[in-house]
Amino acid sequence: MAHTPAWKNFRRTQDLTVVTAGLIYAGAVVHAFDRLAGDPLLVQRTLLWPGLFLSLSLSFPLAVGVLRRGLARYVWMSFQAGFGQNVRSILGGVALLGGAAGLIYWQISIAAHGGRYPAGVFSGYAAGIGILAAQAALVRVLERHPEVKKQIEL
Repeated sequence: MAHTPAWKNFRRTQDLTVVTAGLIYAGAVVHAFDRLAGDPLLVQRTLLWPGLFLSLSLSFPLAVGVLRRGLARYVWMSFQAGFGQNVRSILGGVALLGGAAGLIYWQISIAAHGGRYPAGVFSGYAAGIGILAAQAALVRVLERHPEVKKQIEL
């Protein structure tokens, strides 16, 4: 069945948000390897631990029923509120991703000049990517729900 343009835009926005967040993270890791070269724990702090947090924040909401239902409800309410269906909401999402990217790059800059290491910001951002990916996956689950199908199909 064909979906409404609003649902197609919403689904596309969910997918592109995950991809954009992943690209921002990859750029931040490359930037960290350039600015913080020589740190023996760099791989652990930018890839290993954040990878664990991403995996957990992706798998728990999909595997644990109460979390899955709550996040699916949030995704459905986001669609009903118009997220990802107009320029204003998309620009708002891009601004949030840009702000998070700025925070990571700022933390790397501070660490490069002897400041506190940004291990927490890498793990936090990776966990956020996991939640965004879980939301994108739940969009596909919602498409099969009978009540949702009635509202999103032409």
